[in-house]
Amino acid sequence: MRKEDDRFRLVQEGDREPLFVTRRRTGRVITFRVFAASVFGCICSIWFYRVTAPSEIDENRTGFVRFIWLVMLTLEIWFGLYWLVVQSLRWNPVWRFTFTDRLSRRYGNDLPTLDVFVCTADPVIEPPLMVVNTVLSVAALDYPPEKLAVYLSDDGGSELTFYALAEAAEFAGVWVPFCKRFNVEPRSPAAYLSSTANGLESSAAAKEVAELYREMAARIETATKLRRVPEEARLKYGDGFSQWDSDVTQRNHGTILQILVDGRKKNTVAIPTLVYLSREKRPQHHHHFKAGAMNALIRVSSKITCGRIILNLDCDMYSNNSKSALDALCILLDEKEGKEIAFVQFPQCYENITRNDLYGSMMRVIADVEFNGLDGNGGPLYIGTGCFHRRDVICGRKYGEVEEEESEEIQEILEPEMIKALASCTYEENSQWGKEMGLKYGCPVEDVITGLAIQCRGWKSAYLTPKKKAFLGVAPTNLHQMLVQQRRWSEGDFQILLSEYSPVWYGQGKIGLGLILGYCCYCLWAPSSVPVLVYSVLTSLCLLKGIPLFPKVSSLWFFPFGYVTVAANAYSLAEFLWCGGTFRGWWNEQRMWLYRRTSSFVFGFIDTILKKLGASESAFVITAKVAEEEAAERYEKEVMEFGVESPMFLLLGTLGMLNLFCSAAAAMGLMTSRDGQHFQTMGMQFVITGVLVVLNWPLYQGMLLRNDKGKMPVTVTVKSVVLALSACTCIAFL
Repeated sequence: MRKEDDRFRLVQEGDREPLFVTRRRTGRVITFRVFAASVFGCICSIWFYRVTAPSEIDENRTGFVRFIWLVMLTLEIWFGLYWLVVQSLRWNPVWRFTFTDRLSRRYGNDLPTLDVFVCTADPVIEPPLMVVNTVLSVAALDYPPEKLAVYLSDDGGSELTFYALAEAAEFAGVWVPFCKRFNVEPRSPAAYLSSTANGLESSAAAKEVAELYREMAARIETATKLRRVPEEARLKYGDGFSQWDSDVTQRNHGTILQILVDGRKKNTVAIPTLVYLSREKRPQHHHHFKAGAMNALIRVSSKITCGRIILNLDCDMYSNNSKSALDALCILLDEKEGKEIAFVQFPQCYENITRNDLYGSMMRVIADVEFNGLDGNGGPLYIGTGCFHRRDVICGRKYGEVEEEESEEIQEILEPEMIKALASCTYEENSQWGKEMGLKYGCPVEDVITGLAIQCRGWKSAYLTPKKKAFLGVAPTNLHQMLVQQRRWSEGDFQILLSEYSPVWYGQGKIGLGLILGYCCYCLWAPSSVPVLVYSVLTSLCLLKGIPLFPKVSSLWFFPFGYVTVAANAYSLAEFLWCGGTFRGWWNEQRMWLYRRTSSFVFGFIDTILKKLGASESAFVITAKVAEEEAAERYEKEVMEFGVESPMFLLLGTLGMLNLFCSAAAAMGLMTSRDGQHFQTMGMQFVITGVLVVLNWPLYQGMLLRNDKGKMPVTVTVKSVVLALSACTCIAFL
């Protein structure tokens, strides 16, 4: 009897063990705070110098130069204040660690139902085979299959995507049991079969599965290439294809819904429910892009499986860690702290990153430093993929309101026709969908504004970065794709800042100051482009004209400028290396931040202002997930890809050539001068312009030295040279 009591006591103590812990690295934080204080002291010194130094300016050009110095003071005040805002992300970082073994002991298979939403919109940009690999990867999650459902939202309304999913549903009957039996990782068939370290290459089971996958992939790729579904497939999956008719187009069709696998029924193969949905679209109705698709999925799934937890993924973000759902549930089901957490966000990682991350797509410091800082201030942003939500919270429940008890009964099996109305164009009219329920409408980054609204209802969020990355996607493989993606992000974030949901006033009194500043870091990306653009142009042109903008190298006032420049960049490099990057990767990221701030963010800023003036409308641009063979080879060799005409390339090219011309002219002047006073006076400008020239080396190669298809178009190069020379000529005769 005593042994049984002891055993019962141990179980009770085990039940009270936390499912996750939150840790802080105090020593690192203290070091950072000392560093930040020293940098800010020098920033204040720079401001003071700008205010007092004009009395020393050459009297012959006082008016003109004073104006330039006033501009420099304004820019440097902006940079200093924005730097302060960014430091809020480093003031109180936290790291969370989960205990899935405790979760298993406590709950076993008695876990909440989980619905996974995968969103796609275009079978050309987002190939169906890639989409179904993502679906199969989450269908094989380490989770009870009877409590798991996977929904594919196809906003393209494509027969090819439906056909691919039907093929995948059949293959899942082999793939899912195989993954569970052999504990396969990763559980995307394409990723697993391309891995050389899976350890099962020679087994009969692995060979059989590999052969079945290759056959399925060949059928899907053939259909995709021919742009038509095989007739035998139409006969085989007739019920589904009957919903397409000759009048169906991508932007004009009724709701298409098909339950391909119904895991709710008894005596079925142990694989989760698989559902295809293409919501109704009509030209006269706004479809609200991805936010509209997600809200349709929320409603439709509520009548099929009604998962208490929702995971949403982009169609290219396959599951790389089958235990990610268990990790998230360790946060959401923790009895003490989990009840205040609305969603768990995993970082957005990519499988196709080059060794030195040519386009800075990983944003390592944001993923490994800044989001941990957001977590310490109340929770990370919702970034639209790799996020586990509580269904009732995303549908509007406020923190403190009573949670509805989850029904243990199986959802009533309804005919798809009875559910289609939930995904119609008119269902949301005169409702709270897109306002108080579901994802918010009216912004290109609907995910960020939705997460903010949830946090303003009293909830917190959590950030998880397990050693084995939870999800892996496809990063842009050329410069234009990356800039377009960043333009959309910066535009959307800036729209939030100027909207009724601005964290500055909407979050006032609802979330902490640290979290408000954290949101502002990203909301200010677009407006920060203007000071960066002006600063780089002004520094170069004044170097050409011989107008000093900084103190002499021998002056004591040079110290704060030099210290801020060296210390900030040294800390940035150390932070990047700490996140697992390389020196060359850090250099590439500095280049990409320069390009974003002087192209993507500039256009994002202009687009937002025009929208506010009613001169343009929001648009949602999908980033292509495929690349031509030659372009892919150049990407692997880390050769920058241009190849297309773009206003953003014209701006980058003009700025690059302007920096080059001004630097070359100044260098010639330095060589012809007979004393060192010229460098003493213009030393800081030489350094800044010289660094810009070195950063732009791949740009100069693309404009002047390369002959492949990925070079800068000749028309862009010519226009850039003409514009840069015109600017230099104007300043020379001013």
